[in-house]
Amino acid sequence: MPLNKLQFKPGIVTDLTNYSGKGGWYDCDKIRFLTGFPQKVGGWVKATPNTFIGTCRQMWNWITTFTDNFLAVGTNIKLYIESSNGVFSDITPLRDSNPTYVSPATNNCISVSNGSNLVKVTLTSPYSAVDGNYVTVSGVAGTTIGGIPVSQINGNYPITGVVGDPDSFTYAVATTATSSVTATGGTAIQVDFEIEPGNAATTAGYGWGTGPWGINASGWGLGSTTPVYLPQQDWWFDNFYNDLIANIRNGAPYYWYRGSIADPSTALSTRAVPLQTVASNGGFSTSAVPVVVGQLLVSQQSSIVIAFGAVPYGSTNPTDYDSLLIRWSDQGNPGQWEPLATNAAGFLRVSRGSRIVAALATRQEILVLTDSALFSLQFLGTTQVFGLQEYQEDISIMSPRAAVNVAGVSYWMGVNKFYVYSGVVSTLPCTVRDHVFNNLNYQQAAQVVCGNNEQWNEIWWFYPSASSDWNDSYVVYNYVDHIWYFGSMVRTAWLDTPLRTYPQAASTAQNATAGYLYNHEDGVDDDTAPMTAYIKSSDFDVGDGEQFMLCKRIIPDVSFGGSALSNPTPAVTMQIYARNFPGSTYQNNPATTQPVVETSVDVYTEQVFIRARARQMAFQIRSSTLGVQWQLGSPRLDARPDGKR
Repeated sequence: MPLNKLQFKPGIVTDLTNYSGKGGWYDCDKIRFLTGFPQKVGGWVKATPNTFIGTCRQMWNWITTFTDNFLAVGTNIKLYIESSNGVFSDITPLRDSNPTYVSPATNNCISVSNGSNLVKVTLTSPYSAVDGNYVTVSGVAGTTIGGIPVSQINGNYPITGVVGDPDSFTYAVATTATSSVTATGGTAIQVDFEIEPGNAATTAGYGWGTGPWGINASGWGLGSTTPVYLPQQDWWFDNFYNDLIANIRNGAPYYWYRGSIADPSTALSTRAVPLQTVASNGGFSTSAVPVVVGQLLVSQQSSIVIAFGAVPYGSTNPTDYDSLLIRWSDQGNPGQWEPLATNAAGFLRVSRGSRIVAALATRQEILVLTDSALFSLQFLGTTQVFGLQEYQEDISIMSPRAAVNVAGVSYWMGVNKFYVYSGVVSTLPCTVRDHVFNNLNYQQAAQVVCGNNEQWNEIWWFYPSASSDWNDSYVVYNYVDHIWYFGSMVRTAWLDTPLRTYPQAASTAQNATAGYLYNHEDGVDDDTAPMTAYIKSSDFDVGDGEQFMLCKRIIPDVSFGGSALSNPTPAVTMQIYARNFPGSTYQNNPATTQPVVETSVDVYTEQVFIRARARQMAFQIRSSTLGVQWQLGSPRLDARPDGKR
């Protein structure tokens, strides 16, 4: 009997039953398709051994006229610049209300206690120290204090406790004091309080004050038993020429200077400042700068900074924030936000929706997505400056980072489907829609992030599965082949840019305090660990589906090109799953708990003799060892009819 060539249609299809998807693929992890055939995805390695503090939700890459290759990294705790040297330079802004403190209040304010590694700082002004906030202490004089090196006392640390009142606090260092010393350190001590950290993920709050005046179903003063969800802290970035524009989503706007500082080492040791400081430096009205914005974006056509969601002009009260208001600066002046007849600053308001979720810059327009409609913001070059046009209503977007523009076409994940915009809005056909949206934690939907992988014509969406409070899953759309595939991976931010050799992604494990930056498509492994990759077909039958088939051997067709030199004999595992009816479980080999057939295949394997008998079968290929890269071709199955039952 002739051999049966196993060829399946590219892409994963889960929106059909396993059996009705005959001839296709049904399940996978960490694979992609090349010329229609599945292969293992490229690996990843740490871009730098250094870690960043917190959970990164946004990255931005740009090159300055000084040829600096900068990567902005925003976490829920810190703001960094990485300049291709693997070092994360901390440019986290200081609290707006607390500038640098060098005053008599900081003189001899250091104390340590014998047997403790806590350093106590006692100030005499209302500095409002908060547990968990970061503080930088510098200028402490001497070599040691109580046996603790001064080099440790001077540094950037999280506050571990507020002592007595908000003017006194402690932080932990590496060395334990061998004696007690109080009120010391010298008269040049400097104390800098950073902006307050935010939540790493959407967090539920309970207790008194979350309901109306503390009322719940059990009575007054007992607090709410219904959770109030506190949003995660996100950053938005763009570059204004050589400088960085940044803002906390629904928070304060900031500016980091590079263009006016010739020495990059000096720039990287300089913190970002409030946007109001830019206004003051330019001689403009500081009260005109919005104190709270949703998302800052620079119109590269006009060199205008635009705020999507803002406090109205004339107000400096953060509670006046209008989530549908669009405001913009003067052309070429990021600090001038006062609308005058002699400048381009202005504002307008979106007419549909309850909030602007995201703005996405494209080649000739800026797409403005509210929670229910899509608008186009275009630079007019007239006295009106910008014009706003509604494109589509009754659309949705899953999160502020769920959209990406690739080659002039915009794609985004909606609340229950995917969208594409290329002049008109349409639903993006998806063959794994149920797999994604029936297995998504909507309470953590703000974590959804997407980005493109240009080399492979892919768009990746990372999202939290229904059983997770953290991004642990992904779905990929190949926009050239129009196919989908998915898998599991922990990533909190993704950026593919031609300014860097590899796509880069950030990852922080849930409940971890620090994360790593990874180079993707580099190597074939999960950093230094093996990567498990597999793909499994839908069920198929050789005959008419009524007869049993007896499989006697497999002739593999696998390429191992690209495998690491450290693995001279790369191998994969091939499996045949057998069952008699679509509703039955797969049969197990009586001798093991594995599928009926499981065999190892390497580059030297010519054929494998097996024995499996059933009405329908599925095929799977898997790898889980170091140094393996593979692409599946067209394996052949020796199967013949074997009677009926």
